Parts: sequence; C-alpha cells; structure tokens
Amino acid sequence: MPDYILAIDQGTTSSRAIVFDAKLSPKGQGQKEFRQHFPASGWVEHDAEEIWSSVLAVSRAALRKAGVKPGWVKAMGITNQRETVVIWDRRTGKPIHRAIVWQDRRTSDICARLKTEGHEELFASRTGLLLDPYFSGTKIAWMLDKVKGARARAERGELAFGTIDSFLIWRFTGGRVHATDATNASRTLLYNIHSGSWDDELLRVLNVPRSLLPDVRDCAADYGVTDAGLLGAAIPICGVAGDQQAATIGQACFEPGMMKATYGTGCFALLNTGATAVASHNRLLTTVAYQLNGQRTYALEGAIFIAGAAVQMLRDGLKIVRTADETGKLARNADPAQQVYLVPAFVGLGAPYWNAEARGAIFGLTRGTTRAELAQAALEAVCYQTHDLLEAMKKDWGSAGRTILRVDGGMTASDWTMQRLADILDAPVDRPKVLETTAVGAAYLAGLQAGLLPEPPVFAKSWKRQARFTPRMKPAIRSAKLAGWREAVRKLLS
Repeated sequence: MPDYILAIDQGTTSSRAIVFDAKLSPKGQGQKEFRQHFPASGWVEHDAEEIWSSVLAVSRAALRKAGVKPGWVKAMGITNQRETVVIWDRRTGKPIHRAIVWQDRRTSDICARLKTEGHEELFASRTGLLLDPYFSGTKIAWMLDKVKGARARAERGELAFGTIDSFLIWRFTGGRVHATDATNASRTLLYNIHSGSWDDELLRVLNVPRSLLPDVRDCAADYGVTDAGLLGAAIPICGVAGDQQAATIGQACFEPGMMKATYGTGCFALLNTGATAVASHNRLLTTVAYQLNGQRTYALEGAIFIAGAAVQMLRDGLKIVRTADETGKLARNADPAQQVYLVPAFVGLGAPYWNAEARGAIFGLTRGTTRAELAQAALEAVCYQTHDLLEAMKKDWGSAGRTILRVDGGMTASDWTMQRLADILDAPVDRPKVLETTAVGAAYLAGLQAGLLPEPPVFAKSWKRQARFTPRMKPAIRSAKLAGWREAVRKLLS
C-alpha cells in the first residue's frame, strides 16, 4: 500500500490540512476559517473548541479529496500558530477560557511591571525573548489570575497549559499525551533555550505552576497515536514545530546564514545561526530553529505582527477591495508621485521597535489619494518592515554582502509584492515551487521520524525555486522611499 503523511497547519485565521505522498507532493487539502474575537481594544481571542472542530473537518476533507484511506497515512505532523495560550481541564479536556492569541496585548501592564522590577535581563538571557505581551508566559499568568478558581485548580494539578500544538495532541490522543516541541516551548518565556528545560526561576517570577506544563520533545519524535475513531484509523503523531520554524525547515534552511521570511497574518523572518544562540543587540529574538536527535539549532528572528492582516483590513474593515489579490493589481496602477505610508501598528509594533502601545496610522494622504495608493501602502509596509528586520539581522550576525531571502506564505503569490520586496531590500528574493512550506516542514518532520524521508542534508537537495525576483528600483528612489518610511515610524512613535 502507498505511504502518506497528513500535515496539519493550524494558523491564526484558518486551519488547513494537506495530505502528502512519500515524496512530499501534495495530494489533497482542506481549509476552513474560524472566528476572530476582539473583546476589547488590543485583545484577540479564539475559541479553542472551534479550532479543534475545524482541524478535524479539514483533516477529513483532505483525506477525502486525496482519495486516501486513513489506514494509508503513516504519520501526522502538526504546525501551529505560536504563543497562543490554551488552558484546559485535565479531566474533561475543556478550555477554561477562550484562547488568548499571540497578537493580544492585554498583558502590557504585566510586562511593564516586570521590566520595572528589573527582570528583563533575566528573561532575555535565558529565553532569548523580550518582555512583551506577544509571548505566552504573561498570558498564562493573566488567565490564572482572572478566571475564577483557575489558580487554585492549577496548584492542585487539575489544569494543563499548552500552545495550540499541545492542545491538539491532547485531543487527538484522548488526553494520553501532554507534550510540545522545543520550538513552541522556546516561545513561552518559561523555557531556558540553553539548558533545554523549563526554568524554575522564570516560573517563580511569573507565578506559573510547573504542573501545568507539557513535556518538551524533539521536533521529530513520538507524540502518541490518534484515537482511531477521529479520522478512521490510529495515526502516529511524529512531528511538531511552531509555524515559523516549520517554514524554516520546509524551506530547507539548514545551514547557518540561510534566511527565510513567511508572509501570512504577520511576517516572521528567521536566520539560521547553527549551534550558537546569538544574543541580539538590535532587539531581535534568539530562538530555537529546530531540535533533532536532542541537538538544538538556533535562529535570530524578527517578528512583524501585521502583514497579510493589513490586506484583510482593506478587505474586511475598510471594504475597499473584495478579494486580497486585488491589492497587487491596484498597487500596480498607483500614482508614483504620491508617497502614502501605512504603519500597520494595529496591535503594536514588533521587531525591531517592540512598542506594545503603538497603533496604526496613515501618512501622506492627499485629495488625490485613491484605493490604489492605499493598496500600495499596505503592501509596501510589509517590504519596509522586512528591510528593518534584515538590517538588524546583519548587524547581529555580522554577515556582509547580499542576502538571498527565501519567502513563503500567501502574500508571496503576488508578483508585484515580491518584486517590490526585492527592490526595497536591494537583494534577491527566491520563491519556492511549493508556497505552503509551513505544511511541508511539518510533513517532513513526521516523515523523518517515521522513516519515510531522508536526513536534512539530503532533503535540502530537493528544494526547488519557482521564481527569483532581483532588484530593479533606482537607488535614489529606494533611498527616498526608505527615508519616508523611517519618518512615518518616527512620527508614529513620537
């Protein structure tokens, strides 16, 4: 019988599942959006039960569309939106509160207090992260304090915490496995990325009981077996990684110095730094890129909170486009004489600024501004922010010369956006044949553990480029555009 791998890609706005064959060719997929909840300004929540239902639905749909019997699936891989927090009852499996999403800013005050108390260096040195609401730790503390009886129940060992991967593993295995991988653990503010373990001092500072926490495993490892009744067969869960690390793997960025950027709801750029955890002096993050056979590989990461979400705002909020792909066509026809800048700080600014209180603004509007210029501003904002990240990474990593950026995610389907990205970066941009590299990464990890796929150096040879975009913009125009962007950010933050 043929061998197949089921990859689950649980994202911020939708859940997807893709069935791959043993050569990592996609054979069928399912996708389903779910609701976003905004209970207060800067707050973002998901219904974890709705996420679970959507994952089951898309997994069944992918198997059906691929014409694959569940028994033919030899391994499952899971990749997920990182930092999003779920706490659930160990007996019932039911969440005690809606999931608090990585974009959520409600714990800004907690982070500010921890900084005032002098804890920032402690967290940075052990986790590689900054004290920011983005990460899971302060979200856990908030939920324990605000949900009635939660802290007492946690102290009694009745509750479990997990990022979305852990919650899905728990549900798929009927509560038999409470585990996560090193990449997701490294985003919690609770995990020492140097020792590879939960850190008791960090747990004490955030007042998080150790009994809440999952077991931490390699990215390719045994995560239990799904209940047969869920998908029609018992499927081994063999691979787990946070979405940005899964994309790094899917892009075959296994060598130090290789860099990828994923453009989804946000944009996340990772630079492989090998066995060295490079401490950033430019407000980037040091994180676990992947862990295989007990060996951690590290990365520098820059996080942009709003990328594709800016296009969603144009579509769903302002309603100036009907579909996301209209923006590239509009941008192509924008008036080059107008310099309109959108600084999309809808939920604060990420790297390298890290300002949780900033909010979005548009600069340069005139009577002649149309939806074409707004579309261009939304797409260019992603390019400018990527430029900021790349410059900070070069300073930290000390690399000289041109970087070739491997890109993936929904926004990269737009030729206009990718060409503008190459122009602003003044560097080549490579788009792979398979854009959904996040799912490829999860599938590869599962296939590696199951013995279906080769070790990383061999797998890397299979990566194929679909297109390369090279800079074409005149240096003077590029410099003027970047100067305008820097001025817009300065005004926003002043």
